[in-house]
Amino acid sequence: MADMQSSPAAVPTIIRREDYRPPDWLVPAIDLDFDLDAAATQVKATLGVSRNGAHDRPLRLDGDDLTPLRVSVDGQILEEGQWHLDAGALVIPLTGDTHQIETLVELTPAENSKLMGLYASGGLLCTQCEAEGFRRITFFPDRPDILSRYSVHMTADKQLYPVLLANGDPVGQGDLPGGRHWARWTDPFPKPCYLFALVAGDLACNADRFVTMSGREVALGIWVKEADLPRTAHAMQALKNSMAWDERVYGREYDLDVFNIVAVADFNFGAMENKGLNIFNSRYILADPDTATDVDYDGVEGVVAHEYFHNWSGNRVTCRDWFQLSLKEGFTVFRDQNFSADMGSHAVKRIEDVRILRGAQFQEDQGPLAHPVRPESYMEISNFYTATIYNKGAELIRMMALMLGPERFRAGTDLYFERHDGQAATCEDFVIAMEEGGGIDLRQFRLWYEQAGTPRVRALLAYDAAAGRATLTLEQSVPPTPGQADKEPMAIPLRTALFDPASGQSGGDHLLLLTEERQNFIFEGLSAAPILSINRGFSAPVIVETDRSQADLAFLSAHDDDPFARYEAMQQLMVNVLVGKIAGQPVDEDAVLAAIRNTAADSALDPAFVAEAIRLPSEAYLGDQMAIVDPDAIHAARDGLQSRIGSELETLWRDIHARTKANGFSLSAAAKGARKLRNTALLYLAASGAEDGASVAFDQFDQADNMTERQAALATLANGTSVERDAALDIFYQRYRSDALTLDKWFQTQAFAFHADTVDLVQELAHHQDFSLGNPNRVRSLYGAFTGNQWAFHHPSGKGYRLVADCVIALDKLNPQTAARLVPPLGRWKRFDAQRAGMMRAELQRILAEPGLSKDVTEQVSKSLE
Repeated sequence: MADMQSSPAAVPTIIRREDYRPPDWLVPAIDLDFDLDAAATQVKATLGVSRNGAHDRPLRLDGDDLTPLRVSVDGQILEEGQWHLDAGALVIPLTGDTHQIETLVELTPAENSKLMGLYASGGLLCTQCEAEGFRRITFFPDRPDILSRYSVHMTADKQLYPVLLANGDPVGQGDLPGGRHWARWTDPFPKPCYLFALVAGDLACNADRFVTMSGREVALGIWVKEADLPRTAHAMQALKNSMAWDERVYGREYDLDVFNIVAVADFNFGAMENKGLNIFNSRYILADPDTATDVDYDGVEGVVAHEYFHNWSGNRVTCRDWFQLSLKEGFTVFRDQNFSADMGSHAVKRIEDVRILRGAQFQEDQGPLAHPVRPESYMEISNFYTATIYNKGAELIRMMALMLGPERFRAGTDLYFERHDGQAATCEDFVIAMEEGGGIDLRQFRLWYEQAGTPRVRALLAYDAAAGRATLTLEQSVPPTPGQADKEPMAIPLRTALFDPASGQSGGDHLLLLTEERQNFIFEGLSAAPILSINRGFSAPVIVETDRSQADLAFLSAHDDDPFARYEAMQQLMVNVLVGKIAGQPVDEDAVLAAIRNTAADSALDPAFVAEAIRLPSEAYLGDQMAIVDPDAIHAARDGLQSRIGSELETLWRDIHARTKANGFSLSAAAKGARKLRNTALLYLAASGAEDGASVAFDQFDQADNMTERQAALATLANGTSVERDAALDIFYQRYRSDALTLDKWFQTQAFAFHADTVDLVQELAHHQDFSLGNPNRVRSLYGAFTGNQWAFHHPSGKGYRLVADCVIALDKLNPQTAARLVPPLGRWKRFDAQRAGMMRAELQRILAEPGLSKDVTEQVSKSLE
C-alpha cells in the first residue's frame, strides 16, 4: 500500500481556454466496484484506455485525497516505481495504444466535509462530481470531453444501506453472506465522469410512471426518508409535466427505462443532473403547505424541470471543456424559465427572472469578478458557477430565440441536438446550429459570449410635428471590466413601441436591432409626440437610459400593453423619486402614490402582477443606480417612502388584506396571486405606523394555513420591535425546530430583517445550538441572507464585514465551495465610501493571509482585491 504523498502547497495554476487540447487518452468503458462503508469505502476501477493520436505521453489519471492500494496494467500488478503521483494524479508510462488499467483506492466518506466526491449525509452515502469531484472517488482523466460507458457494482450492509442506486438502468441485485447485498447498474449512453452518481441508504420511494411520446414506459422514483414521502407529490408532478413539456416544445424524449431522484440534506448546489439519477438538495424536492412557501413550490417545479431538461441539454450533448459551461447551463435555464412561465404567469415569471438577473448578474458585471459568459481563464472552476454563466447565459439564448422566431429557433435546436448527440460541444457549436438551422448571421452576436459587462443603451426620442415623424436615437456602450478595457459594439435586439398619449394605444411592436455605437430609427405617420416603450419584455440584458419624464412613466404604468414594460415604468418612477430624494433633490412622491393606488385598484389586473408592480425597488437595486452606494441614506429614503405609501393608502391596504384572505389552501394561479398581494398589503399596512399593525401581522401569522402567509407575517414582524415579534419568532422556532428546511427560514428571516441590531443578532445566531457550518443550506440561510441585507451588512462599524470574513475563514477549512460564495459581497468595496471600502479591503486581506487557504477562496479574494 502506498499513501498519497504530501507536498508543500503549490501556487494555484491558471487554466486558460486558449490552451485546450484534446485528451491524450480516451476511456471508452469503465467498470466500478464499490465496497461501501461510511468509515472506509474501497473502489476498484477497471478502465479500458486507448491512446488518442500519435504521441508518447503517459497516461495521467486525476486524483484528489485518494489512498491508492493497488495499480495494475493488463492484469499485471505494478510496483511503486512503475507509477507515481504528481499533484495527486496517478501517472503511468505506457507503450501500447490500448490497455486495461485497474486501480484500487480507499476513501473515508464520513470525513468528506467538502461534499465533493463520495460523502456521507444523514445516514446516506451519496456523490457529487460536477465539476471535478470524480477524482475524489477514483483515478480518472477528470475532464468533460472524456465520454465513457459506465457499469457500476455496489456491495453494502443491507440493514444500513438497503437501497443501492446508480446511473442508468438496474441489471441485477442479490443478497450476500454476513448481512450484505449487491446491485449492478449500467448506463448505455457514454457520459463524462462529472455525471456519475451513486446513492446508498435507507430510503423510501414515491414511485410513478411516464409513457413517452413513442409509447415507452419509464419508471419514475423520488427517493427520500420515509417521513418525507408525503412532501414529494409536487416534485413528482413537476417531473411528469417537465417530461411532457420537453416532448411537446423541443421534441426531446427520455431515453432510459428508469428516472430516479434522491433528496439529500447536505448539498453544495440546488441539484445535479446525473444521467438517470438526479441528486437534489432536499429543499428543491420537499414541499407541503405547512412548510413550503409559494416561492418554494415554484423553486421545486423549476429545479426539477431544469435537471430533467439537462438530459438533452447537458447530458446527451455535453461540454467540451468547462469554459463552455454556459452551453448547458444557460440553455437549460432558458428552457426551465419558459417551462415555468407556461405552468404559471408569463408576465410574473419574466419580472421575477429579471429581478434575479439584476440583483445578482448585473452586480457581478459591475465588480472585480466580472467575466464573459464564456470565460477565458480560471483558477478554480467551481467559482464559475455564477449568475453570468447561468442567468446571463439564458438571456443570450432568449435573444437568439427572439431574433429567429419560434419556428426557426426550433429548427436550430433540432439541428444542434441531432448534430452533437453523444458529443462534447462548445458554445460556438450552438451558435452555428442557430445560424444554419435558422438562416441568420450571428457573427456580431458572438460578442455576447466574449465580452464581459452590462451594455448601456441611451435612448432619445425626438418628434417632428410638421412631418409627423419621430426619430429614436440609440447609443450603446459597454463599460470596462477586468482584463477588457475596450469593447466593440454589440448586437442588441430591442422590442420597442410608441404610444399615443391621447388614445393610450400603440402602433404595435417593432424589433429594433442595435448593432452600431449610434443608430437612428424613423417612425412615420404620427399625429402627436409619442411616448416611448423600450426593451419590452426585457428583450436584451442591458441598462436603458431614457429622457422620459415622470409623467411619461406614470402613463406607461397605467397603459402599456406589455406587462414587463408596464412594471418597468412603475419601478423607474419609484427609482427616480428615491434616487432624487437621496441626492437631496425635489421629488414628486405623489406621482408614485397615485400610480400605486391606480394599479392596486385595477381589478382587471392579475393580483400577482399587481403585487410585483407596487413593490418598491430593493435597497440593493437602488444602490446599483448610484456611483457611490450610501446604505444608510438608501434605507432612510426607502423606509420613509414605504411608510408614506402605507399611511396615505392605509384604507386600501386594509381592504386588500381582508378581501384576499382565502378559506382554504390552493396552488392555483389565482390563489397564489391573492396570497402575494395580501402579503404586500400587510407589509405596507405595517409600515404605515398604524397602532394595530403588529397585531394584524401576528393574527395572519397565527391563523395562516400555509407557510407563504405565515413566513410573510413573520418577516413583517421581524422588522419591528413589538412583543408580537418576539412571540412569533419563538412560536415558529418551537413548531419547526425539528424540521431542518423550515428552520432555515427562521434563520433567514432574522438575517434579512431591517432591524437596528441585525448584525449582533446574526452573530448570536451563529452560535445557536441549531446552527452548523457543516450544512450549506444553514450557512446560506444565515450568512448568505445577511450579505444580501445591504443596510445591515454595511453597518458603519464594519462589524458585518468582520462577521462574514470570520465565517469564510472557518468554513474554508470544511467546505471551500460554500465559503467562496460568501466572498463577492466583500469584493464590491469600490462601490462604497472610503471608510467602508477600507474596512472591506482589510477583511479581504485578512482572509488572503490565512495559511492553507483553498484555491476556491484564494481566487475570489485575490481577484476582489485587484
